[in-house]
Amino acid sequence: MRRREFVTSVLAGGIAAPALAAQGHSHRPLDGPMANATVSFGHWQSQPPHDRFPTVSDRFRNGHQLLPYESQIKAGGAVNFVVAGFHHVLVYEPGIEPGDIDTTMTMPVSAPPGPPLIDDPDGRIYRGLDPSLFPQDRVEVVHFAMRGRYLVICGVLPHFLDGMYGYVVVLP
Repeated sequence: MRRREFVTSVLAGGIAAPALAAQGHSHRPLDGPMANATVSFGHWQSQPPHDRFPTVSDRFRNGHQLLPYESQIKAGGAVNFVVAGFHHVLVYEPGIEPGDIDTTMTMPVSAPPGPPLIDDPDGRIYRGLDPSLFPQDRVEVVHFAMRGRYLVICGVLPHFLDGMYGYVVVLP
């Protein structure tokens, strides 16, 4: 089989499509304004002016908020968590509330020094990158297959204790 025939076969749902479906890949289109949402996970303050060039960051000039506090998408959609600063994305299943998080379960960051990270696995459906090993400013995109109200928190312990959390509401 020539390459062009193989690609055409795959695009038409040929030999590779069943293998991808078996791995949980879905390539069905999901359209409209609620197929995707963006949540700012922290933000850099600009008053008074803040110059981060070339790579200078005053970590005390970072806001610890999820904006918006509650976002909505359709089931099967995704949320772009735009991370600004030293933050750790944790997502919990519907029914979990901030008071349910066991803040005594922590782990150290991989590259000390740094504050501890929350390590409560009960109901956790997504744990993002270790913020001590990756750039502070990054994007983590998370898929939400099922409807419900998901708790999203910053796993950096002092940030969570300071109220850095919000929700993703997934509609049918």
